[in-house]
Amino acid sequence: MSIFIDASTRVLVQGITGNEGSFWTSHMIEMGTEVVAGVTPGKEGQRVHGVPVFHTVRRALEHHGADAAMLFVPPRFTKDAVFEALDSGIRKIVTVADGIPLHEALEIRSAAKACNALVIGGNTSGVISPGKAMMGMFPYWIKRVYAPGRIGVMTRSGSLTNEIASMVVAAGFGISTLVGVGGDSVPGTRFAEVMKLFESDPETDALVIIGELGGTMEEEAAELIASGGCTKPAAAFLGGRTAPEGKRMGHAGAITSGGKGSVREKVAALRDAGVLVAERPSQVGECLKAIMRKGAAGYAEN
Repeated sequence: MSIFIDASTRVLVQGITGNEGSFWTSHMIEMGTEVVAGVTPGKEGQRVHGVPVFHTVRRALEHHGADAAMLFVPPRFTKDAVFEALDSGIRKIVTVADGIPLHEALEIRSAAKACNALVIGGNTSGVISPGKAMMGMFPYWIKRVYAPGRIGVMTRSGSLTNEIASMVVAAGFGISTLVGVGGDSVPGTRFAEVMKLFESDPETDALVIIGELGGTMEEEAAELIASGGCTKPAAAFLGGRTAPEGKRMGHAGAITSGGKGSVREKVAALRDAGVLVAERPSQVGECLKAIMRKGAAGYAEN
């Protein structure tokens, strides 16, 4: 069982009839995801790639039980869509919307924590367990890049993810689950929370953290490792090393201010916690080899 999604997870797609929803639903199905229903108000009775569409999440669940919700809705509608899924009892949600209003992102995270749910995103490519299923926007050709295995990957970056994942595979490893927490200032789920899931996953032997400047997620990850809350060996790469202070780089979460959130501080915290931090993306695979040589219980190269 993967930490978030596997071949048995029944997925409902909110916004399935839109261009993005329809396009990526077809890719999700091709990747093995069991998409059981879609939701678009006013479009009940339609079918998208053979998937039945309903007016509401509750009506979809009355006909087709679902374990997770994939949201392809604009940022201004994301909060309502997340709340509808939560109110209907769904506890695993992925939203790819970029630019969710900050106060609404805070409300989403608060609501999810209150009902013990996981909301991944916004501003993310999603979640993938290679060879099993995916929720998000990973193109079909990604099957040639990602291979199933026993390395858990967490990432804030969209642009670096595929490159580093390919380096992991080229080094002879595979990926158990990759979670894109998203690049916004307030993600629904943070690195340290994902790490706790990987810690209890028997199918994950080691971790790769793909971070960047801004925020405190990497420092929180370092604190968790240092405290013994995550015992699995980890390698990392952080982007944005040359970014000037106070200038946003790429997206809302990638900004340093007041001396906080710099890559230098994050690298120091991770190294102090025992994480092997690569200087370049191409070194991540070698870093993994080094930490695995030190010993990870149950590890076996692919």
